[in-house]
Amino acid sequence: MRDKVFDKHLSPGTAFEFNQEVAEVFDDMVSRSVPFYDEIHRILLDIVDRACPRLEKVYDLGCSTGTTISILSKHLDGKGIRPSFIGIDNSENMLVKCREKIAASGVHDCTLHCRNIEDTEITDADLVVMNYTLQFLDPEERLQVLKNIHDGLRPGGVFVLSEKIRVDQPQVQELLTELYYDFKRRNGYSELEISQKREALENVLRPITPGEQLQSLREAGFTRADMIFRWYNFASYIGLR
Repeated sequence: MRDKVFDKHLSPGTAFEFNQEVAEVFDDMVSRSVPFYDEIHRILLDIVDRACPRLEKVYDLGCSTGTTISILSKHLDGKGIRPSFIGIDNSENMLVKCREKIAASGVHDCTLHCRNIEDTEITDADLVVMNYTLQFLDPEERLQVLKNIHDGLRPGGVFVLSEKIRVDQPQVQELLTELYYDFKRRNGYSELEISQKREALENVLRPITPGEQLQSLREAGFTRADMIFRWYNFASYIGLR
Protein backbone atom coordinates (compact mmCIF):
# COMPACT_ATOMS: atom_id res chain seq x y z
CA MET A 1 0.00 0.00 0.00
CA ARG A 2 1.13 3.54 -0.78
CA ASP A 3 2.24 5.61 2.20
CA LYS A 4 -0.20 8.49 2.64
CA VAL A 5 -0.09 8.71 6.44
CA PHE A 6 0.96 12.37 6.42
CA ASP A 7 -0.80 13.61 3.27
CA LYS A 8 -3.67 15.14 5.27
CA HIS A 9 -3.59 17.85 7.90
CA LEU A 10 -3.02 16.39 11.36
CA SER A 11 -3.60 17.91 14.77
CA PRO A 12 -0.63 19.91 16.08
CA GLY A 13 1.57 17.84 18.35
CA THR A 14 0.62 14.50 16.78
CA ALA A 15 3.55 12.19 17.51
CA PHE A 16 4.75 9.46 15.19
CA GLU A 17 3.92 5.94 16.33
CA PHE A 18 4.08 2.48 14.80
CA ASN A 19 0.32 2.01 14.79
CA GLN A 20 -1.85 0.00 12.41
CA GLU A 21 -1.99 2.78 9.83
CA VAL A 22 1.81 2.95 9.69
CA ALA A 23 2.17 -0.85 9.70
CA GLU A 24 -0.09 -1.16 6.66
CA VAL A 25 2.16 1.09 4.56
CA PHE A 26 5.50 0.62 6.32
CA ASP A 27 7.27 -1.21 3.49
CA ASP A 28 6.47 1.60 1.06
CA MET A 29 7.30 4.21 3.70
CA VAL A 30 10.75 2.82 4.46
CA SER A 31 11.64 2.20 0.81
CA ARG A 32 10.82 5.83 -0.05
CA SER A 33 12.19 7.38 3.15
CA VAL A 34 15.41 5.49 3.86
CA PRO A 35 18.10 5.99 1.20
CA PHE A 36 19.79 2.87 -0.14
CA TYR A 37 17.53 0.63 1.94
CA ASP A 38 18.05 -2.29 -0.46
CA GLU A 39 21.81 -1.71 -0.54
CA ILE A 40 21.99 -1.86 3.27
CA HIS A 41 20.55 -5.35 3.03
CA ARG A 42 23.02 -6.23 0.30
CA ILE A 43 25.86 -5.05 2.55
CA LEU A 44 24.42 -7.16 5.37
CA LEU A 45 24.45 -10.26 3.18
CA ASP A 46 28.06 -9.57 2.17
CA ILE A 47 29.03 -9.23 5.83
CA VAL A 48 27.30 -12.50 6.65
CA ASP A 49 29.21 -14.27 3.88
CA ARG A 50 32.58 -12.83 4.91
CA ALA A 51 32.45 -12.41 8.66
CA CYS A 52 29.99 -14.95 10.05
CA PRO A 53 31.48 -18.44 9.74
CA ARG A 54 28.99 -19.69 12.32
CA LEU A 55 25.33 -18.79 12.11
CA GLU A 56 23.04 -20.60 14.49
CA LYS A 57 21.16 -17.74 16.15
CA VAL A 58 20.29 -14.36 14.63
CA TYR A 59 18.53 -11.48 16.38
CA ASP A 60 16.70 -8.68 14.57
CA LEU A 61 16.03 -5.92 17.10
CA GLY A 62 13.21 -3.79 15.79
CA CYS A 63 12.21 -6.36 13.18
CA SER A 64 9.21 -4.30 11.96
CA THR A 65 7.50 -6.15 9.07
CA GLY A 66 10.17 -8.84 8.80
CA THR A 67 11.98 -7.70 5.67
CA THR A 68 15.48 -8.24 7.06
CA ILE A 69 14.66 -11.68 8.46
CA SER A 70 13.08 -12.73 5.17
CA ILE A 71 16.03 -11.54 3.08
CA LEU A 72 18.57 -13.16 5.38
CA SER A 73 16.64 -16.42 5.52
CA LYS A 74 16.34 -16.69 1.73
CA HIS A 75 20.03 -15.93 1.25
CA LEU A 76 21.21 -18.39 3.89
CA ASP A 77 18.76 -21.10 2.87
CA GLY A 78 20.37 -21.05 -0.57
CA LYS A 79 23.62 -21.97 1.16
CA GLY A 80 22.03 -24.70 3.25
CA ILE A 81 22.25 -22.59 6.42
CA ARG A 82 19.15 -22.38 8.60
CA PRO A 83 19.71 -20.39 11.78
CA SER A 84 17.13 -19.65 14.40
CA PHE A 85 15.79 -16.13 13.94
CA ILE A 86 14.53 -14.08 16.86
CA GLY A 87 12.62 -10.91 16.03
CA ILE A 88 11.91 -8.26 18.64
CA ASP A 89 9.49 -5.37 18.20
CA ASN A 90 7.27 -3.50 20.65
CA SER A 91 4.54 -2.86 18.08
CA GLU A 92 2.04 -5.68 17.73
CA ASN A 93 0.74 -3.97 14.59
CA MET A 94 4.14 -4.38 12.98
CA LEU A 95 4.45 -7.97 14.15
CA VAL A 96 1.15 -8.87 12.47
CA LYS A 97 2.72 -7.87 9.16
CA CYS A 98 5.97 -9.58 10.14
CA ARG A 99 4.22 -12.90 10.72
CA GLU A 100 2.53 -12.66 7.34
CA LYS A 101 5.80 -11.91 5.56
CA ILE A 102 7.94 -14.59 7.18
CA ALA A 103 5.19 -17.16 6.51
CA ALA A 104 5.01 -16.13 2.86
CA SER A 105 8.81 -16.17 2.62
CA GLY A 106 9.08 -19.68 4.03
CA VAL A 107 11.33 -18.77 6.96
CA HIS A 108 12.00 -22.07 8.70
CA ASP A 109 12.71 -21.11 12.31
CA CYS A 110 11.62 -17.73 13.59
CA THR A 111 10.36 -16.64 17.01
CA LEU A 112 8.81 -13.21 17.41
CA HIS A 113 8.42 -11.32 20.68
CA CYS A 114 6.38 -8.17 21.27
CA ARG A 115 8.50 -6.40 23.87
CA ASN A 116 10.83 -3.48 24.39
CA ILE A 117 14.41 -4.01 23.29
CA GLU A 118 15.55 -2.60 26.63
CA ASP A 119 13.88 -5.60 28.31
CA THR A 120 15.28 -8.20 25.92
CA GLU A 121 17.94 -10.70 26.96
CA ILE A 122 20.33 -11.64 24.18
CA THR A 123 22.15 -14.94 24.48
CA ASP A 124 24.51 -16.96 22.29
CA ALA A 125 23.96 -14.70 19.26
CA ASP A 126 26.07 -15.06 16.14
CA LEU A 127 24.56 -12.01 14.45
CA VAL A 128 22.55 -9.09 15.80
CA VAL A 129 20.96 -6.61 13.40
CA MET A 130 19.47 -3.32 14.51
CA ASN A 131 18.30 -1.22 11.58
CA TYR A 132 16.93 2.28 12.28
CA THR A 133 15.72 1.32 15.76
CA LEU A 134 18.22 2.55 18.34
CA GLN A 135 17.38 6.12 17.31
CA PHE A 136 13.88 5.70 18.77
CA LEU A 137 15.06 4.56 22.20
CA ASP A 138 15.58 6.82 25.19
CA PRO A 139 19.16 8.13 24.87
CA GLU A 140 19.74 7.21 28.52
CA GLU A 141 18.96 3.57 27.73
CA ARG A 142 21.02 3.16 24.58
CA LEU A 143 24.44 2.39 26.07
CA GLN A 144 23.01 -0.42 28.20
CA VAL A 145 21.23 -1.84 25.14
CA LEU A 146 24.53 -1.85 23.26
CA LYS A 147 26.27 -3.51 26.20
CA ASN A 148 23.59 -6.19 26.28
CA ILE A 149 24.12 -6.80 22.58
CA HIS A 150 27.89 -7.03 22.97
CA ASP A 151 27.68 -9.36 25.95
CA GLY A 152 25.04 -11.51 24.26
CA LEU A 153 27.17 -12.18 21.19
CA ARG A 154 29.32 -15.26 21.00
CA PRO A 155 33.05 -14.67 20.42
CA GLY A 156 33.36 -13.89 16.72
CA GLY A 157 29.80 -12.62 16.58
CA VAL A 158 28.82 -9.58 14.52
CA PHE A 159 26.63 -6.57 15.24
CA VAL A 160 25.30 -4.44 12.36
CA LEU A 161 23.65 -1.12 13.23
CA SER A 162 22.01 1.40 10.90
CA GLU A 163 20.83 4.81 12.07
CA LYS A 164 19.83 8.30 11.08
CA ILE A 165 22.56 10.70 12.20
CA ARG A 166 23.17 14.38 12.79
CA VAL A 167 26.23 16.64 12.69
CA ASP A 168 27.30 19.34 15.12
CA GLN A 169 27.78 22.15 12.58
CA PRO A 170 24.37 23.86 12.11
CA GLN A 171 24.95 24.93 8.51
CA VAL A 172 26.07 21.46 7.46
CA GLN A 173 23.18 19.87 9.35
CA GLU A 174 20.73 22.18 7.60
CA LEU A 175 22.21 21.33 4.20
CA LEU A 176 22.11 17.58 4.84
CA THR A 177 18.51 17.88 5.99
CA GLU A 178 17.49 19.70 2.81
CA LEU A 179 19.37 17.17 0.67
CA TYR A 180 17.46 14.43 2.42
CA TYR A 181 14.17 16.21 1.80
CA ASP A 182 15.13 16.46 -1.89
CA PHE A 183 15.46 12.67 -1.83
CA LYS A 184 11.97 12.38 -0.37
CA ARG A 185 10.58 14.82 -2.95
CA ARG A 186 12.07 12.69 -5.74
CA ASN A 187 10.26 9.73 -4.23
CA GLY A 188 6.90 11.45 -4.45
CA TYR A 189 6.42 12.98 -1.01
CA SER A 190 4.71 16.39 -0.91
CA GLU A 191 5.82 19.39 1.12
CA LEU A 192 2.90 18.75 3.49
CA GLU A 193 3.95 15.14 4.03
CA ILE A 194 7.57 16.08 4.61
CA SER A 195 6.69 18.86 7.02
CA GLN A 196 4.16 16.89 9.04
CA LYS A 197 6.34 13.82 9.37
CA ARG A 198 9.24 15.99 10.52
CA GLU A 199 7.05 17.47 13.24
CA ALA A 200 5.66 14.08 14.22
CA LEU A 201 9.17 12.64 14.63
CA GLU A 202 10.45 15.53 16.74
CA ASN A 203 11.41 14.21 20.18
CA VAL A 204 10.53 10.68 18.99
CA LEU A 205 13.49 10.01 16.70
CA ARG A 206 16.62 11.44 18.34
CA PRO A 207 19.76 10.93 16.24
CA ILE A 208 23.32 11.39 17.46
CA THR A 209 26.57 12.12 15.65
CA PRO A 210 28.77 9.37 14.15
CA GLY A 211 31.46 10.21 16.69
CA GLU A 212 29.02 9.77 19.56
CA GLN A 213 27.76 6.51 18.09
CA LEU A 214 31.24 5.04 17.68
CA GLN A 215 32.15 6.12 21.20
CA SER A 216 29.04 4.38 22.53
CA LEU A 217 29.92 1.20 20.65
CA ARG A 218 33.40 1.21 22.14
CA GLU A 219 32.11 1.91 25.64
CA ALA A 220 29.74 -1.03 25.19
CA GLY A 221 32.73 -3.30 24.57
CA PHE A 222 33.06 -3.22 20.78
CA THR A 223 36.77 -2.40 20.55
CA ARG A 224 36.58 -3.34 16.87
CA ALA A 225 33.90 -1.07 15.46
CA ASP A 226 33.61 1.39 12.59
CA MET A 227 31.27 3.08 10.15
CA ILE A 228 30.80 1.01 7.00
CA PHE A 229 28.32 3.15 5.04
CA ARG A 230 27.12 6.73 4.97
CA TRP A 231 24.72 8.74 2.84
CA TYR A 232 24.24 12.34 3.99
CA ASN A 233 22.42 11.91 7.32
CA PHE A 234 22.21 8.10 7.44
CA ALA A 235 24.96 5.69 8.46
CA SER A 236 25.66 2.03 9.17
CA TYR A 237 28.21 0.57 11.58
CA ILE A 238 29.74 -2.79 12.36
CA GLY A 239 30.92 -4.12 15.70
CA LEU A 240 32.88 -7.36 16.08
CA ARG A 241 32.82 -9.34 19.31
